[in-house]
Amino acid sequence: MGFFSWIIFGALAGWAANLVIGGRERRRQGCVVSVLVGVVGAALGGLLYRLVTGHEKSFEFDFPSFGVAVLGSVVLLGVLRLVLGLRNRGK
Repeated sequence: MGFFSWIIFGALAGWAANLVIGGRERRRQGCVVSVLVGVVGAALGGLLYRLVTGHEKSFEFDFPSFGVAVLGSVVLLGVLRLVLGLRNRGK
């Protein structure tokens, strides 16, 4: 997948993950944050996929890859919200 495809794929995965994890009180995030969350989430999702199945996931522009990327992005956003929520409670 090319550089621009990763940007589009990451933006879509990050946006979808923000919709899933945000709920009613969803915080708006910019395009750059969506791309970063999506690309890092795709890498995290690929790692989780390999740990669970034992097979590597090659990311193409298809629905299974998008699902793995969104799942990784949801995990990433969940962990970030948990860490930031714990940090804010300590103050």
